[in-house]
Amino acid sequence: MKKFSLFFIASLFSLNAFSQAERVDVKLNKMIAELAKDFKGEVGIYVKSLKTGKIAVLNADTIFPTASMIKVPITCGIFDKIEKGELAYKTQLTYKDSLLYAGEDILGSFKDGEKIWLAKVLMLMITTSDNTASLWSQSLAGTGTAINLLLEKYGMQHTKVNSRTAGRREDWKRYGWGQTTPREMATLLTLIREGKMISEAASERIYRNLIRIYFDNDALAEIPPYVQVASKSGAVDASRSEVFLVNAPHGDYVACIITKNQKDTSWKYDNEGATLIRNLSKMLWNYFEPNSKWQPAKGMEKYH
Repeated sequence: MKKFSLFFIASLFSLNAFSQAERVDVKLNKMIAELAKDFKGEVGIYVKSLKTGKIAVLNADTIFPTASMIKVPITCGIFDKIEKGELAYKTQLTYKDSLLYAGEDILGSFKDGEKIWLAKVLMLMITTSDNTASLWSQSLAGTGTAINLLLEKYGMQHTKVNSRTAGRREDWKRYGWGQTTPREMATLLTLIREGKMISEAASERIYRNLIRIYFDNDALAEIPPYVQVASKSGAVDASRSEVFLVNAPHGDYVACIITKNQKDTSWKYDNEGATLIRNLSKMLWNYFEPNSKWQPAKGMEKYH
């Protein structure tokens, strides 16, 4: 049996178990409902203790915009190509002005004709959420069509790349670049953590990028900096989101929170969606690590 088939079967088994054998953490479920009850907009949350298997959910199977979280599926699409021998991780690429996604991207500041390694493009896409790197990677992965087929093979029926993807214009109008559910995005991160996405080696390389996130003012800000966390956040005017898997001392846990139709569309630190993400992360850390004495350092506000 081919290596891909082994990982594919293992992943399907994992997803099947994920959906059929979940037990609800009643206490945490109530805490999450209370936390989100006054939010001015729609919110979905999925939390799972990877140690006990217990979950807590709120609209976990509702479809939400991914914003930049879609870069996790895109990176999986690239690594699928690498594992199939259609791309090489150490390939040197040539940047073209036509690739530019206007904004503050690092890659977007390159001059036409400059060289960059594919490995660095992949790092920029995840670590600094570089949009130019992401669109380039989406194209190299075979476009959103190929990425969506890959996700379907791993049981994710609602997680899709919409932007620049044939047949998905109406979904793009509704959800933007990508769409997902809190359950599916958390599942994807869990598959990567467990070495079951594409291959064990590809999963490990993807995970290494996911633990080196530049944007760490929300969920990551409420977790001790010496604790390893894989994460990816997303933000557009009326939506804020983050998926994060915490390698906590007393057992890993994964969470995904996504909002949509927010009344607060500001880009301030105290945006209601961003604040909700921080409050959820703080609550989960204290719930799973009740004896932790850690608090964010005094004066951190000037670094937000």
